[in-house]
Amino acid sequence: MSTDGNPVTSDFYDLEALLDEDDRATLYRVRTFMDEQVQPIINEYWTRAETPRHLIPGIAKLGIAGTQYSGYGCPGKSALLDGMIAMELAKGDPSIATFMGVHGGLAMGSIYLCGSEEQKERWLPTMARMELIGAFGLTEPDSGSDVARGLRTTCRRDGDSWVLDGQKKWIGNASFADLIIIWARDVDTQRVLGFVVEKGTEGFTAVDLEDKIALRAVQNALITLDGVRVAEENRLQEANSFKDTARVLRMTRAGVAWSAVGCARGAYEHALRYANERSQFGQPIAGFQLVQDLLVRMLGNITASAALCTRLSQLQDEGRMTDEQASLAKAFSTVRMRETVGWARELLGGNGILLEHNVGRYVADAEAIYSYEGTREVNTLIVGRAITGRGAIV
Repeated sequence: MSTDGNPVTSDFYDLEALLDEDDRATLYRVRTFMDEQVQPIINEYWTRAETPRHLIPGIAKLGIAGTQYSGYGCPGKSALLDGMIAMELAKGDPSIATFMGVHGGLAMGSIYLCGSEEQKERWLPTMARMELIGAFGLTEPDSGSDVARGLRTTCRRDGDSWVLDGQKKWIGNASFADLIIIWARDVDTQRVLGFVVEKGTEGFTAVDLEDKIALRAVQNALITLDGVRVAEENRLQEANSFKDTARVLRMTRAGVAWSAVGCARGAYEHALRYANERSQFGQPIAGFQLVQDLLVRMLGNITASAALCTRLSQLQDEGRMTDEQASLAKAFSTVRMRETVGWARELLGGNGILLEHNVGRYVADAEAIYSYEGTREVNTLIVGRAITGRGAIV
């Protein structure tokens, strides 16, 4: 609580004021949905390692799928709003934010950036309405950070179609998605090409990974492609090399940085609420100096990361965001997130490991956000190359 009795939000520098009235209204609708529809049930689904797919129609009504894409039934809003929505989703639950990041960011983004006009018209409107759900298959069992050079999934032209063989791992939404973007290397030209594989295609199987300790309400799958035949009309016509794949990743990496801020904010807000409700030694622990020290450290991390991400999104809206800038935001925000959720758990003491107090879920989920879409080490080397002029990635 502030000195005037009003609650202090985790947006301590009022960055939401940079949005116009309509965009703030959209953000508040997302916040209300997460508070009212997600928070009461998410621990149950997290425990069961199941995506609450019954929420998809409600999410669809928010009109936030493919937020920053223009045309094709998409909202056509700013990257800043898109980032703040990702933050708001992750504040409510990082698994829901990841589900949307895969569908609206990676899958829709692949079609938006690499598809022909016909392909955009064919798929994006129904994906924007969330009548079709997307997945994005790039990472493989033996290729993560080195996937640009180590991609083993192959494609070969056979008449009017292509034949895909290989495996993909850690693919969110894949076991129930309607459209799965698959990146494969052409055996003849060695170029990396993109394909839209439709649900039910013969030779395609997706098996959910079990025993995850993070983002348990996101269903990640191991995909096997065994002679999967895809029509030429389903090959992304503007994807001609890994540089095109990287354009999608550059755009979505900013969203992951925002999600890290949201994860940290969620843990902080639960910890702050707990501090005001929990009494020890005859008074709420929020009145103890060491507890306030933890809260201020958390808020400092959140505010610094949110300010950095805000500027990144502004650069993105201006068409000036670089790979290095996105990598710095992702690396910095995820490190600060990891630190923040740890302090939140510390504030709760033993209760911090009980799911009923929520903070433990953010602690676990932070571990996945810390690693996916570029580890801290890889993003550090991308920035290091930019500031020194010397590449250090072996």
